[in-house]
Amino acid sequence: MSTTTPKPILHEDWTAVLIGFAIIVFAVFGFVIATPSFNWSSVEELSSKVFATDNLIKLLSQFLFIYSLGSIGVCLVAKPVKAFLASFPIVYALTTVALLIAGNQAVKSTNLEAVIFSLTIGLIIGNTVTLPDWFRSALTTEFFVKTGLVLLGTTVIFSDILKAGSLGLVQALVVVLSVWYFAFWVCKKFKIDEELAMMISSAVSICGVSAAIATSGAINGDSKKLSYVISMVLITAIPMMIGMPYIAVYLGLSQEVTGAWLGGSIDTSGAVVASGTLVGETALKISTIVKFSQNVLLGIAAFAISIYWTIKKDEKNPEQKTKPSLYVIWERFPKFVIGFIGASLLFSFVLSADTIDAVKGSLKNIQTLWFVLAFTSIGLETNFADLFNENSKKPLYAFLIAQGFNIIVTLIIAYLLF
Repeated sequence: MSTTTPKPILHEDWTAVLIGFAIIVFAVFGFVIATPSFNWSSVEELSSKVFATDNLIKLLSQFLFIYSLGSIGVCLVAKPVKAFLASFPIVYALTTVALLIAGNQAVKSTNLEAVIFSLTIGLIIGNTVTLPDWFRSALTTEFFVKTGLVLLGTTVIFSDILKAGSLGLVQALVVVLSVWYFAFWVCKKFKIDEELAMMISSAVSICGVSAAIATSGAINGDSKKLSYVISMVLITAIPMMIGMPYIAVYLGLSQEVTGAWLGGSIDTSGAVVASGTLVGETALKISTIVKFSQNVLLGIAAFAISIYWTIKKDEKNPEQKTKPSLYVIWERFPKFVIGFIGASLLFSFVLSADTIDAVKGSLKNIQTLWFVLAFTSIGLETNFADLFNENSKKPLYAFLIAQGFNIIVTLIIAYLLF
């Protein structure tokens, strides 16, 4: 008996945009999901606060909200609905454990993000437990990530960046261009395939994990390569977060220069905030501005990479006799980037300040949740041995060299501008 694969109603990218904007519309019109608290410092607080009835109701409400939207998304992209319905509660439970760990005050003082713990939990379980095929096939990592990226656009407010100073944008542009091309050049010298080289270059130069994911979406990249790049970003972010502030003090750098250096070098936003806090209020402000300025370039970079990749693929196709048309470029362009830019424009130029203040907390929480769910899924579907085998040494060396160049060139530019 033959079976036919159901045809998707909507492309995954457009589905992520639809779900992301549905969340935004719900919030703007007053349907705000209460944010559960994961903050605790003792067993007593864990019991009286996190496991309190009202907080558990908030947690359940959030679960049902995301569960419903995820189910709609799975239906639209024609993935196995029953498998998703069975697997998602498990992924959500593991994600909640990661949020609980990150919410502990002792852990929070280290400024380690929940995504680090969710990825670790996923890797441990995925590499010690034999997960059934139906479970692995039901993991919707890219959909989680793309939806989170659409919501990330709500935090990129152009007026805030411009008010704080155009120097951050100038630095971001110079750093991104110079570091990206250097990283790509190093990868080619190590004979790393172009797909992985692009992910590494974007991760080092723009904004770490988000940039690697956006690039992977733009070129329809391999999930194993993406997992490898994400692991390198998270592993290197920790020593940079701790060490760079002390190096800045040793060098006698001002808080302005230090903040610009940290914001332009460290790949994850949480680590940037943590390192900036270690230096001072001014350094924290400048580092956040510079990091947000780099986030602004995320959509532009993804658009440029998608066009380059389309042209490059067609050049390698001997049957392709003409340059790719605008239609072909549009077909291959990652549509979730449109959602990211649209959300940013909406929050930058359309919504009032009062409305933004009323919804930004809830939207930030939901955005974080989508990302943490994605990292749990990445860990569950990743073979840890693949990250550190013989074939992984060259990409690691290229990443470290590019990161070293990033640190040096960003320091020079920060010193000249600030």
